[in-house]
Amino acid sequence: MLSRVGYGASRAIRNLGLTLALSFSVAGAANAQGVTVFALGDSLTAGYGLPEPEGLVPQLNAWLADQGAEVTVLNGGVSGDTSAGGLSRLAWSLTPEVDALIVTLGGNDLLRGLQPGVTRSNIEAILKEAQARDLPVLLIGMEAPGNFGPAYKTAFDGLYPELAAQYEALLIDSYFGLIDPKASDPGQIAQYMQADGIHPNAQGVQRAVESLGPRVLELVAQID
Repeated sequence: MLSRVGYGASRAIRNLGLTLALSFSVAGAANAQGVTVFALGDSLTAGYGLPEPEGLVPQLNAWLADQGAEVTVLNGGVSGDTSAGGLSRLAWSLTPEVDALIVTLGGNDLLRGLQPGVTRSNIEAILKEAQARDLPVLLIGMEAPGNFGPAYKTAFDGLYPELAAQYEALLIDSYFGLIDPKASDPGQIAQYMQADGIHPNAQGVQRAVESLGPRVLELVAQID
């Protein structure tokens, strides 16, 4: 997600470069070991504000290894990315080694006040592309705050389960619900958040991974 102070274009480009470098460096090893999953997302996926080993993808890979799963998750998180940004880099991110896709986008759409229809259109295009490539998808949703009004919240919150059902994707209703099932926004789990109040700290990520890991194994089981 985008922090309150925002991200400059140069930072986004740098983050993208780091993501690509990581992806290409591990792609060959992942293919040799077993299954490769690409995690498409924003700073929640990228591990913003944390030492590299404490980010979501490294912790998730460690969890999977502890389970004896021959699965490698590639970090396709770019800080500040909207659903449109994720869509724009999807085609060249899905290299032949990728067997499945995790999508965690929409938080920055909320911070920018984009209309739910825009987010829906972009995420639907991502799911269509995955479907065309016969890639199973795990879609992780976001929940709109109440300050946008009930109509906005209903439309935004509803797009994730509706699209997941339409495209037969696995669904996690809320990213922050991974940290605490009762949480729909970061303000409810302050002890697990960084000082910016938006991004989880290492303990928060650990809790998210403990909930996310079994769903990733469920995703992997769908691979033909």
